[in-house]
Amino acid sequence: MHKLQKLLLAGGAVWVGLTAAALADTSDVKWQNKVVIAKKGAHCVDDPNCFNRYHPEIPTVAKAKPGDMLVFHTRDALDSDLNLTSVADDLAAVDLNLVHPMTGPVHIEGAKRGDVLAVTLVDIEPDEYGYTVIVPGFGFLRDIYTKPHLVNWKLSRTHAVSDQMPGIKVPYEAFMGSVGVLPGAQETDAWLAREAALGAAKGVALPPQPIGALPAAVCGPKGTHKDKCLRTIPPRENGGNMDVQQMQVGTTLLLPCFVDGCGLFVGDVHYAQGDGEVSGTAIETGAVVTVRTEIRKGGGANIKGPEVEGGSQIKNIEPSKFYQTIGLPIKKVGEVPPPLKYLESEKIKNLENLSEDLTLAARDALIKMIAYIQREHGLTSEQAYILASVAVDLRVGQVVDVPNYVVTAVLNMDVFDK
Repeated sequence: MHKLQKLLLAGGAVWVGLTAAALADTSDVKWQNKVVIAKKGAHCVDDPNCFNRYHPEIPTVAKAKPGDMLVFHTRDALDSDLNLTSVADDLAAVDLNLVHPMTGPVHIEGAKRGDVLAVTLVDIEPDEYGYTVIVPGFGFLRDIYTKPHLVNWKLSRTHAVSDQMPGIKVPYEAFMGSVGVLPGAQETDAWLAREAALGAAKGVALPPQPIGALPAAVCGPKGTHKDKCLRTIPPRENGGNMDVQQMQVGTTLLLPCFVDGCGLFVGDVHYAQGDGEVSGTAIETGAVVTVRTEIRKGGGANIKGPEVEGGSQIKNIEPSKFYQTIGLPIKKVGEVPPPLKYLESEKIKNLENLSEDLTLAARDALIKMIAYIQREHGLTSEQAYILASVAVDLRVGQVVDVPNYVVTAVLNMDVFDK
């Protein structure tokens, strides 16, 4: 007789049909239906479950029902070979045509074009290694930081540390940098047209690039739609590379479906990031991401792009103490910051103060914050820029006090390991 059964009988209780199997550990009790979209091979090009462009003809790699637990095994944003011994010179080997490797897409059964897919983030299990980089020509202050720089991070479920950032501990606040659904044919055409018009006006726009594009059969140099596959770098109405850190575990992302089945994908996990991701990267890492979906029938009539439902998550990532700089839309006479150059305005060049300009105010706040970090905490200029990218939040203060709108830079002082 089982020991517990003897004790119960001795105490006067009677259990009928008690067996050892009924006393199994709780880990043996299952209710979740899991659909795993695993990584295969060393890089996206080796993996049938990976792609790095958007087009409605990209085939889905799995099917799932609403309520299933979808487990996405994701790759880092650069699909890189970087590791803890990597140095800045190794960035020269990074192929930006491979950005971003996405896991999926997954067909959600019952979802139709015009519905909304509600995607609740259940868990993110990060890899043990991550990185933050400065890439020449990219980032908010690309005119100031023109040399490559790399920080390697050791990651856990509590914080990130780096030999290149002594005295810094960045809290674990992971989220999906990229998550979205496939565009439909009409959306693809419309978005390509508007981005082409921006490029023609000398704005920053990334046209289709078949080199390195996956899946190659659809988007590669000999692909069936090589001239219509959208790059993953800009976010759009289908979601994608939004880089919104408030989308923490427990929040629900609402995405309009543009194709039947939606074509859900996940990638580009950020271990931690400041609002702005100013150097161009957060703490980039691969991860295992678990989400759960729900279909909201006909929701696309009202929701035309990504929206988020959440609770206390937005409070949980707030710092316990902070330092803040205040930015105004001011600059030096004769200076035209990179985001404004495409306007080709002599007025901009010759003015010291611009009217109602949040971009310039953000730049002013960030430059002041970097100066503070260097002055008060002894970091180099590059270290301070990296820290700003992973732990400083750019926030709109006000948009009414003309001509000087305000953007603030908020530094999480908890990162300093005392």
